[in-house]
Formats: sequence, C-alpha cells, structure tokens
Amino acid sequence: MGNYKSRPTFSCTDELKKKISESYALFRSKVIEDLRPKETDWTELQQACSAGDLSTTRSLLNEDNANDTTDTGLSLLHISCMSGASSSQIKLLLRKGVKWSTLTKNQFSALHLAAYKGDIDQVEALADGGADVNQAGHSDVTSLHVAAMCGHLEIARILITHGAQIDIKDIVKFTPLHIACYFGHEKVVEALIHNGADINISGSVGDRPLHLACAKGNLKITQLLVEGNGDNKADVTVCDDEGHNPLHFCCKSGHLVVLHYLLDHGALPHHTNIYGDTPLHLACYNGKVEIAKQLVTLTGTESLNKENVFSETPLHSACTYGKSLELVKFLLEQECVDINCQGKDGHTGLHSACYHGHTRIVQFLLENRADINMVAYVSEQSGDSEKREEQTPLMWAYERGHDAIIVLMKHHKRPSDESACSDYSGSLDGSYVSVPSPLGKLRSMTKEKIDVLQLRATLPHQFHLQITDLDFHEVIGTGSFGKVYKGTCKGRTVAIKRYRASSFGAKSDVDMFCREVAILAKLNSPYVINFVGACLDDPSQFAIVTQYVAGGSLFSLLHEQKRLIDLHSKLTIAMDVAKGMDYLHTLPQPIIHRDLNSHNILLDEHGRAIVADFGESRFLRSAEEDNMTKQPGNLRWMAPEIFTQCTKYSVKADVFSFSLVLWELLAGELPFAHLKPAAAAAETAYHNSRPPIGITFPKPIVSLLKRGWNTDPDQRPEFREVIPVLDECRQSQAVAMLSNVDSAPPTPSLFPSALPMVTEQEGDPEGRSTTPPLVGHVSALRNHWEMEASRNSGGSAEDNRRRIPFPQLDKNGYVSDPLSTMRAAMSVSESLTSSSSEKDSEDS
Repeated sequence: MGNYKSRPTFSCTDELKKKISESYALFRSKVIEDLRPKETDWTELQQACSAGDLSTTRSLLNEDNANDTTDTGLSLLHISCMSGASSSQIKLLLRKGVKWSTLTKNQFSALHLAAYKGDIDQVEALADGGADVNQAGHSDVTSLHVAAMCGHLEIARILITHGAQIDIKDIVKFTPLHIACYFGHEKVVEALIHNGADINISGSVGDRPLHLACAKGNLKITQLLVEGNGDNKADVTVCDDEGHNPLHFCCKSGHLVVLHYLLDHGALPHHTNIYGDTPLHLACYNGKVEIAKQLVTLTGTESLNKENVFSETPLHSACTYGKSLELVKFLLEQECVDINCQGKDGHTGLHSACYHGHTRIVQFLLENRADINMVAYVSEQSGDSEKREEQTPLMWAYERGHDAIIVLMKHHKRPSDESACSDYSGSLDGSYVSVPSPLGKLRSMTKEKIDVLQLRATLPHQFHLQITDLDFHEVIGTGSFGKVYKGTCKGRTVAIKRYRASSFGAKSDVDMFCREVAILAKLNSPYVINFVGACLDDPSQFAIVTQYVAGGSLFSLLHEQKRLIDLHSKLTIAMDVAKGMDYLHTLPQPIIHRDLNSHNILLDEHGRAIVADFGESRFLRSAEEDNMTKQPGNLRWMAPEIFTQCTKYSVKADVFSFSLVLWELLAGELPFAHLKPAAAAAETAYHNSRPPIGITFPKPIVSLLKRGWNTDPDQRPEFREVIPVLDECRQSQAVAMLSNVDSAPPTPSLFPSALPMVTEQEGDPEGRSTTPPLVGHVSALRNHWEMEASRNSGGSAEDNRRRIPFPQLDKNGYVSDPLSTMRAAMSVSESLTSSSSEKDSEDS
C-alpha cells in the first residue's frame, strides 16, 4: 500500500503558522526566563539595581563596573528593567555609560524586556537615552514586534515616535502588523495602519495580515485592513504562495461573520489553491457545516463537483472528515452531487470513509445506495510494461484494520444481489490480495514540505525545470532517494537525480533535497558539478538535474574497472579535488561537503576530477555552531570527530576524508579494505589507525597525508595549503619520469586509452609492458614487475618470479614486509642496469 489515501491534513501554510505559534511561545518563555533570574552571586551593585536603590547605585557605579553582566548576560539595565526601577535609575545608568545594546544569552536587550513588561516610563527613558528601537533580538524580533505581540498600544506609539521601522520583519518575515493581526490586538493594528504600515506586505510564504485576521476570525481587524487608510487597503482576493485567498482561511476556520463580510467585498468563492481546493473543500475537510451551507446557498454549486489534485470533490472531503453526518447529508441533497462520484483515480466518498474508519458515514452511504463495487486504481510503469492494480472500498478498510467496517460491508446487501454477500469479492475465493495505493501520482505538499515552498520562491528562475523538459535514458545510479538517470534536457546531455514520491515521508528527506538544490544553485566552479536545474512543482516528480560526467566515479575506475593510472594523473585528480574543496570552503558562506569519497568524485573524458553529490552537504553558518547532523556520509571515509557522535565539527572533517581519498588514489586500494565500513570508521576513531604508507609514495605526499588525517582537526591543513604541495609534486622531474611523460605534459585523457591503463592480462604483442612504472593496484603492480623483469632479463615471467623477491602480501592485500618492496625495486633496477650494460657492449 502507498503512503497516502487522502489529502494531507496540513498544508505548508498550516505548518508555518504552527511553527510561528511555537516560536512566539518559546519567545515568551525565554523572556520570562530572563525576567526571573537567579540572584545568587550577584554583586552589591547588581543587587542595588534590582532593589531600585538609586542612592546606593549612584555611589557604587563607576567606569570599571558599569558594564558588568551576570552569568546569563544581564546588564545593570536589564536588571533595572526587570525589577521595575524608575526612569531616573534608567537615565542614571545610561549617563554613566552602561551600554543599552547588550543582549542577554537569550538575545534580549533591556528595551525588549521593558516593552514586554509594558513599562511605559522605562521604554521612554531608554528611547530618549539613545537605545536603538530597531535593534533585533531573539528570532530577529524588535521591540515594536514585542509591543505588537503583547498589545501595548502606548509603547508601540512611543517606539514609532522614536523612529521604529513600521514594516521591519522578523525571522519569518512577519512585520509588527502581521503580529498584531495574529494575536488579535485591534488597537495596535489601527495605530500601525494610521502610521503607514503596509497592509499588503508579504510574509515568508506570501501570507498577508488579512490572511491571518481571517484565519483568526477577527471581524474588526478584517474591517480595518479591508477599509484601510486611503489607497493603502487590503486586497480580499490576494493569495499566498500556496494559492490560499482570505476566504480559504476563513472557511477552514469556520468564521461565518467574516465569510459574509468577505463575500460582500468581492472575495472569490470558487478560486482554487495549488492543491486544487476551493473554500468549500476546506470547509468540508474541517467539518464546517454552516460555512458549507452558506457557500452553496450564496455562491452557487460551481464548487460541488470540482476535484482537487487528490482526486477529491467536497463530498470526498466530507467523508474524509467523517465526523459530521449532517454535512454529508447536505451535500448529497444537492442535485448535482452523485453519491458514487469517482475521482480521476477512481476512488469514491465510500473509499475515503472506509479508509478513515468512519463507520456511521459508511453505513449512511451504503443505505443510500453507494456502490460497494466501485474500484480505485493505480497504473505504474515497470520497464516497458504497464501494470494496472485495483482496490474496492472494502480493501481500503481492510488495509487500515477497521474491523467494524469490514463486517458491515461484507454482510451488506448489494443493490445487484438477491442475498447478502458472504465475502467481499467472490473472485478472490475469500483471500485478501494486497494492492498498492490507488491514488496514483500524488501532487501533494505534506506538512514537512514548507522548505520546498520556500526554496521554490528563492531559487533563481533559470533553474526551474518541468519534468516535461527531461528525457530519461538508462539508469546510472541508485540510492535511498531513488535513481540517477542519464538523460537529456533541452538538447543537453545531463544526469537526472529522480526522487521517489514516497521518499518524502520523513523530514530528513525533504531537508536533504532542499539543501542540495540550495547549495548547487550557489556553485560555479569547473571543479564541482554544474547545476542545470530542479523540478520543484510536483512532489511526485521532484528531480535534480546536473551536468553529465562521462567518465563515471573514481571508485568505479579504481575498484570495479581496476584501471591503472600513472602517478602524474593521480596527482592531477587529487589537485582538482583539492581545488574544488577549497572553492567550497572559501565561499562567503562556506559549504562543508560531509560525504567526500571516491564514489562522489567524477572524472570527465579528459581525466579531470569533479566533486559531486551534495546531498549530505550544508552551509556552515558559524565555527561555533553545535547543531551539525551526526554521522552523515560514508563511514569508510568519515572523520573521527563525526563518527564519535560529535555535532560540532568544521570543514576540517572534509580534509580528513580527502586524505583517505588521496591514499586510495596512490595505493589503488580501499582504505581498510579488509574491514566493513563501520569497523573501518571505528578503527580510525577509537584506535587511531591509519592505512599503511607505501614506500613508493612521494615524501611530500606522505607528510601531507599525516597532517591531513591527524586526529586533532586543528592540526590538519586547509586546502589552500594542500594545492601547492600537490602541484609541486606533480610537476617534479621524478613524477614525470615515473609517469613516462614530459616534464610539462599536456593533460592526458583517461578515455578511451590516452593514459596507459591495462588490466592484469593486458600488454602489447611483443610482450612489452604498456603499464606505467608506478601503478596502484597491488596485484597489477606484481604483474608489472614480472613483465618488466622478463623483458629486460630475457627470461620468462616464471623464471623471474623465482629470482626476484616480490613484495610479500598479507591476507588483506597489504605489503606485510615493507623492505620487500625496496628489495624488489632494487632487483628490477639492477636488472635494468645489467641489461643496459650488455646492450652497450654489444653496440661497441
């Protein structure tokens, strides 16, 4: 079965209002916390301020202690405002240099506290003394927001007189007018409008003050907004970002008087929001019987047969609500309403009532000849075949375990039957067959998707794509989110990361999708994946589109294809990755990748590396931030501080992961290949183990590796220090000789064969090795030494295997005797020297 059988109960706007309500409740608790301090360990001066003892305060106050604060950040001004001190004491403190701008640990100024308490004299003294009336505190709330929240009219006037910005916005883009409307303070609303507040100003999801007033059912405030001040009047047809107009909010909340007022002033009764809901739909989903009756009576029957995107008419909506039999009866009394009306997906009101377990509604529908045999369906594409699956209302009840409804329906006499049915489907021979959800493609935004709505509003226009712009080809990757396809977008070959609709059942999935799109839209570097756009309009079709990188991942190249790469190319790849990471870390708002590994490093047709997959990435707000996700990314490449459940880590975690990737490049092996990922992470974190350093690794790289995977993040280098080391090493004569390239080689191509890459069996017809002198894969390294020795000594590979002491490998594929590598290299070198001497003597 699918995740949904009906419309989600929360829209994005509902979720935002809930968050705002919770936010301001938290705001109040924080203020109260500051207003009830623990007075232990207070100084004599602080106690004098708390007691309002002006003479003692004057005698003790000096330049050294004027700006002392308590453990919770309370200044002398805060303490005076909390204790209800006189304006004289406030003025004294300001004259003596006490800073009015000091914020408590809960982010409140003295003016915030005075405004919250409603102390007019204190607010006036602070404002006259130079306090910034527009200073933002907790959640970007100003003192005028606080006055609007608490309904302190005189304080609001004082603040406005002293220059408070009338349309200043808090963290959710609410102005003081929004707040006054939300909390229902009519006098404050009137004062704000009189002083020029923008009545039609938009909040974070397009919500206007009128939307809030109608949702709260406050007729007086609604009238003040609609009648306005001159040309500054509220538009009764204005919509928020989800397409709700004021009438939607009014009908959902059930405010009959406001409904009549809006209809009298030109509201649109049949307008649909982005979910396809009319005001009548919302009234029915929320059981507002009188609202539904008035809408149909006053505005006609146009909305009665409108389907929303969940294939539901108002009758479906009423059956989903299921707590008002009167509402269902009223709708069925309308001539244009059919009790067996099927939505586009085939489900009826009976399906909805069965699914939600509303027994009385089910019984009423059955008694009024609702058809028990109506079928809801879903068509799903599976390869080249289309599979059609069906469900009756009884199956919906069976899925949810509503036993009373199952018994009722199984023994109900159908209109076409002569006797009661003994089972719900004779063709099933009494057995229940589980069928997936019949709702088809869900075009929904659940309550978790407010982030998607905000992203849609902020994402630049050129990045908005439609699913019809994309042509999907073969699958090139899979994950918990869905699949990655190779495809085309407007004639360009691209990679398409397609999300399953069901993947949005959890908040973390939404976070990952929104964060990845937001990050990709900010990037512009040849060393990171290029963002083409995203499909945001339909949750069942969410997709992220990026450039297509032909070479695949570094992981695939090293461990699946087992290609052999020369040292120069390896260092080029490492340097490209370092440049990409340096770009991310040095942005104005740095980005921490958190999942850097060989899977997420892609190689283009020229062998250049590109950093990709920002699903685990996030913007780094502050070095002191302590709310990072625990254990994101792949465990095998994870920094110790992340694996040990730390939530406070920095970009240096990426440096650790890079160091393991660099080792992986040089060694041609997975880090800790003999261990499972979690065991590998535990080995690095708890035992401070690191992969073995090969004797063939260049010395500067060895030093870089040891610094990069240091246990202490502060000891790790930044990428701007890494790049020059890699570049110098890459351009060195030794690397050029080992890689069989000129000292200043052109960029080689990895595809198809510009770089000498062979598998263990490959070679030219004459038996000469086409493998570069330094290769990564251990078994290939053994093969290379054998072939090289054979070519130069004239013997067979088997003969040379007996003569040359090749490295001894342990069970995990690592060199167990490091000296054996040196001995082998020396043997090959001696063989080459001997062969060269023999050839010289022959020539002479």
